[in-house]
Amino acid sequence: MSRIYFAIFLVSIYLVLDVYVFIAVRSLAEGLSPIWRRLVLVSYWVVSILSLAGVLLYRQINPKVFADLRLYITTFFFILFMGKLFATVFLMLEDIRRGITWIVNLFPFVEEKHSTSRSEFMQKSAIIAGAVPIAAMSFGVISGAHDYRVRKRVVYSPNLPKAFDGIRVAQISDIHTGSFFNKTAVEGGIDLLNAQKPDLAFFTGDLVNNKSEEAKEYLDIFKRVRAPLGVYSVMGNHDYGDYTSWSSEAAKQKDIKNLHDMHRYMGYDLLLNENRTIKVDGEEIAILGCENWGAGRFSKYGNMEQTIAGAEEKPYKLLLSHDPSHWDAQIRQEYQDIDLMLAGHTHGMQFGVEIGNFRWSPVQYRYKQWADLYQEGNQSLYVNRGYGFIGYPGRIGILPEITILELKRT
Repeated sequence: MSRIYFAIFLVSIYLVLDVYVFIAVRSLAEGLSPIWRRLVLVSYWVVSILSLAGVLLYRQINPKVFADLRLYITTFFFILFMGKLFATVFLMLEDIRRGITWIVNLFPFVEEKHSTSRSEFMQKSAIIAGAVPIAAMSFGVISGAHDYRVRKRVVYSPNLPKAFDGIRVAQISDIHTGSFFNKTAVEGGIDLLNAQKPDLAFFTGDLVNNKSEEAKEYLDIFKRVRAPLGVYSVMGNHDYGDYTSWSSEAAKQKDIKNLHDMHRYMGYDLLLNENRTIKVDGEEIAILGCENWGAGRFSKYGNMEQTIAGAEEKPYKLLLSHDPSHWDAQIRQEYQDIDLMLAGHTHGMQFGVEIGNFRWSPVQYRYKQWADLYQEGNQSLYVNRGYGFIGYPGRIGILPEITILELKRT
């Protein structure tokens, strides 16, 4: 029943936006020839109706057979919806201005003024305002979704053993195979990672959106990640099947087990609240892998007591933990001997601005640490912007990332 109410709510909002924007389009089309005017108005409604019908019939489309079609439908609807929403804001401002003018003109001592030019200007502004997000989001899908960027940083620590001074660490996060639509581009990203010749490689969670089956056709691509000292991974919040329906708890647990097996098939050493020791020239560091632990409403499968057990005396500890909120909420409070934590999760919201050292994204109002390198005393946190995407199948400003960290001894 709740789905029916949501569908009614969605249709109502969409139609209100449609009416607002259509009035502006119809007004601006007055200067066209009858044929062109009719073509514009009919096209407007054909596109809107097809978009809405696609979303309403979304659940009837077999995801195993028409996965790409489902993605195209939701993407097209979302982009169109955002464009109309932006346009409606401008049109509503003009309606508010008209309302105020009408009220003021009720008073006899106020000289009545009429201005059609201002209304036409606002209508044109509204159409432009709607076109800008449509163009930007379309470009974000076509270009930004797979525009992988290698980001290099140096991380210093006094605890790093001399044998590990200068070691190169690669990190990817938030693959979200269930959202991909360009297999060739995804493969190109892995080629780019391997070209960096890292000594160690890490994946910090979210291989899928909801179910393990999403990853099947991409396993052989991610299996190609290579690093002489090993490839290590952890689970992210989407890897536990918490955001979909299951016939039983047993079915859910079986799917999680399938995902574990997929990590091993790819050659990833999946750390489930456990750790590993890496030795170079007789010196050691510890790689800790904590299951998902997120502040607030996010799942807390992680157990740091189990994760660190047996590694307490290692001179340098590198922690893999999917959610960056874990750093402030627990790591910096209770585990100050963790030298470096690698996380992902935020995706940088897949939208924002990065120019030089300036970074902004709406996600920063939710997460204090949301992208790049953070340091507090001798502890460091790096938040990867994500390799894939979810929801909106693109990126604007915050591009997919392959991280290369050089660990240096101070």
